[in-house]
Amino acid sequence: MTQTADSATVPAGAGAPADPSHRRPPWTLQRRLILTVVGIVSLILVLVAVVTSAVLNNVLEERLTQQIRGALDRLTIAVQQSPGVGAGTALRESTVAPGTLLLVQEDGGPTLGAVLELDGDTVPLDDTQIAGIAADLSRPTVSTVSLDGLGDFTVGVRRFDGATVVVGISREEISATVGQMLTAMGILTAGGLVLLAAATAWTIRVGLAPLRDVAETATRVSRIPLDQGEVTITQRVPEDRADPGTEVGQVGAALNTLLDHVAASLSARQQNEERMRAFVADASHELRTPLASIRGYSELSLRALKQDPDAAAQTTGPSLERIQAQSLRMTTLVEDLLLLARLDEGQELVHGTADLTRMAVEAVGDARPAGPEHHWLVDVEETPVVITGDAGRLQQVLANLLANARTHTPSGTSITTSVRREGADAVVRVHDDGPGVDPDIASELFERFARADRSRARNTGGTGLGLSIARAVVEAHRGSIRVDSTPGDTTFTVRLPVEPVVTTTGSLSVQ
Repeated sequence: MTQTADSATVPAGAGAPADPSHRRPPWTLQRRLILTVVGIVSLILVLVAVVTSAVLNNVLEERLTQQIRGALDRLTIAVQQSPGVGAGTALRESTVAPGTLLLVQEDGGPTLGAVLELDGDTVPLDDTQIAGIAADLSRPTVSTVSLDGLGDFTVGVRRFDGATVVVGISREEISATVGQMLTAMGILTAGGLVLLAAATAWTIRVGLAPLRDVAETATRVSRIPLDQGEVTITQRVPEDRADPGTEVGQVGAALNTLLDHVAASLSARQQNEERMRAFVADASHELRTPLASIRGYSELSLRALKQDPDAAAQTTGPSLERIQAQSLRMTTLVEDLLLLARLDEGQELVHGTADLTRMAVEAVGDARPAGPEHHWLVDVEETPVVITGDAGRLQQVLANLLANARTHTPSGTSITTSVRREGADAVVRVHDDGPGVDPDIASELFERFARADRSRARNTGGTGLGLSIARAVVEAHRGSIRVDSTPGDTTFTVRLPVEPVVTTTGSLSVQ
């Protein structure tokens, strides 16, 4: 069944999405706070005005009722003592307040009424006004009536033998008093609300000023390119706007802390990038040298075989020996790099019983033939220091430390290896009285391809991986390694926990 286009037409505005451009902009926090404070205070003031007017009206009504009762007593006595006297005469002769109304109805006689004015004269009531009062005589003792031309009166009725007396007092004074009070409260409320709105706006504006500084600081930081290169974030929220003692100041302080953390992270990232570039350059150099040697000797051997196969044996043998030596050197370098990578991943260690005392003695014994011009000393206790660890890797740590001391100290240097038990740790120290570590490279000594000798000479420079491997192995054992060096006093200290640290991650095992 096909539906026509006309029948599928949707009327304009019936379900069409609202135009985002016509959306009402959101209210600012300042506007919401001002409207909320002014609205709540306005409601409170209105309630206060209503309650106050009600209480005042009740007080005035009670007072008016007491006045009516007093006037009733006096005027009733006057009517009783002078039967037939007119209402006006009774009002003038009695001590009643101006605005008092008197109505006298005698049985079988006419109903007369009058109102006492401010000047002491009386104004008689006409028939319509008297009829209006008479219609309300059946109501309770005190009631309110409205008379044309005279206004509202609160009246009281008293009956006695032969007559009925009605006394009323004008409500004009009550209405005027309540009206004045409401007018005064209205003016004070309006003025107070205007003052409150202005004071609230100023207070909120001043209070939110630090928050605006935080937003401006965040905006400036957001414009800084952070994706590459060396980045320095110098933007901070001013100290007077980042007071942790205030709520808004806590936001500024938190942003400053965040920016410090980001700046430190970016600095660490930059250092890692520079270290990675240096690492790639160093690794490339270390691999390029043996590869160039292998290529050179192989080309030399091939050329000799092509030119004179019989005489090529004289050059091919030494060339193959050099190729083998460079291959072994390159293999060692690659294996060291692979070991570091595996240690970084928490692999390659197999824990067992490791006697550090025996390992130190054996390491010094192995190092002595390689450096006969040095003085090798061993300082160990009679009781062996045994820990749980990878004996092979720990032996490599000792060998690297001793080789480092031998390589970077002159002939005649004394190198002392000591093993001690200090509390819950086993401590191995390798001390020498050589020239010490160059302060310029002390902070980078355990980095990969770091060298005290920048010449890259094979006899002094090494590959620069020995100390980095030592640190990686020690840290894999949850230990630490450090160096303290001054001219004539250099000590490498390795601190290892005697008991193994139980973890739930990694692939370390105890055998």
